[in-house]
Amino acid sequence: MTRAVEVTVAGGPEVMQLVDRDLPDPGPGQVRVANRAIGLNYIDTYHRSGLYPLPLPSGIGLEGAGVVQAVGEDGEFQVGDRVAYCAATIGAYAEAVNLPAERVVPIPDGVDFDTAAAVLLKGATVEYLLQRLFTLRPGHRTLFHAAAGGVGLLFGQWAAALGAEVIGTVSTEGKRELALAHGYSHCLLSGEHGWVDEVRRLTDGEMLPVVYDGVGAATFYQSLDCLAPRGLMVSFGNASGSPPALDLQQLSQRGSLFITRPTLFSYVATREDMRACAAAVFDRVLDGTLRVEIAQRYPLVEVQRAHAELEARRTVGSSLLIPQVD
Repeated sequence: MTRAVEVTVAGGPEVMQLVDRDLPDPGPGQVRVANRAIGLNYIDTYHRSGLYPLPLPSGIGLEGAGVVQAVGEDGEFQVGDRVAYCAATIGAYAEAVNLPAERVVPIPDGVDFDTAAAVLLKGATVEYLLQRLFTLRPGHRTLFHAAAGGVGLLFGQWAAALGAEVIGTVSTEGKRELALAHGYSHCLLSGEHGWVDEVRRLTDGEMLPVVYDGVGAATFYQSLDCLAPRGLMVSFGNASGSPPALDLQQLSQRGSLFITRPTLFSYVATREDMRACAAAVFDRVLDGTLRVEIAQRYPLVEVQRAHAELEARRTVGSSLLIPQVD
C-alpha cells in the first residue's frame, strides 16, 4: 500500500486527493522507486485542470527522485540505487511509483535527492531549448519570459555560461533582482507598457534571433514583435492561457518569422536521448554552471496549497513535494 495523489475530475487544486493505493510488484523492464522528493512543474497544473486532458481517474506529476525499492525482470538497476526520472509516466505525486527502467536515470554522486527532483525536468527543458531546438552561441541575444521561475533561473545561468546575452521578463521588482543574479543581462517588468520598445533599445533596433515564451496568451504577440526578420518564436508553455489563434500572414508581415510549439517529450523520446539530456543537466550542476534554487518545499499532503501558490505566481525558483518517509 502506498499513498498517491489522484485526480478523478478536471478542475482546480481541490480536485487532487491523497488516497491509499495498492502498488503491484514491478513487471518486466520496470523498477519501483520510493520517492524522496517530487518535482512540482507548471505542466502539472495543465494536467490537473484539463488543459492537457488525461484519462480519468489518474495520478499526476512527472518528476521525482528516490531509491530503487524493487526491480522486475531484465532490469539494469539494483535495489538501493539512487535514481531520478521525468517524462516517464504520469503519477509522480506518490510515495512510490512503478516506472519503465529505460526512462529512469542514475543520480550521480554529489547530487542529492532534492536537487535531482528540482532540476531534472526543468533542466532537461532548458537543455533542449538552447542546445538542440536552437543552438545558442556566444554573442547571441535572446528573450526569456518568466525569468525568475524554475525553468527561467536555470535558462539564465546556462545561456550566460554559453556566452549569450539574455533579456528576461518578470512580474515584480523582487523577481527582477533574482533573475539578474542568475545570468540575465537585463530584466524587464512584463506588466509595464513599452517593454518591447525597451528590447528594441537594448538591441539597437536589431531585435532578436529567438524568443522563448512559456507564458502564452499574455505575451504572445509582443514576443513576435521582439523578433528580427527570419527569427524563431519558441512557444513552449501556456502559464497565462493558450496563445491566441495565429493568422500565418502575421509571420510574413513581421519578416518571414518561424514559430514552433515544442514539448520535452519529443526531445527525450528515446532512452539514449533521455540519458544524454540528463547527463548534460547533472554535469552542469556538478561543475557549478547551474545553481538550483529550491525556494518552496511542501509536504505531499499539502499538494493543493502547492498548486494554488504556483498558479498565483507566489513562488520563485523550484518547488518540491516531500512524501512522508517511514
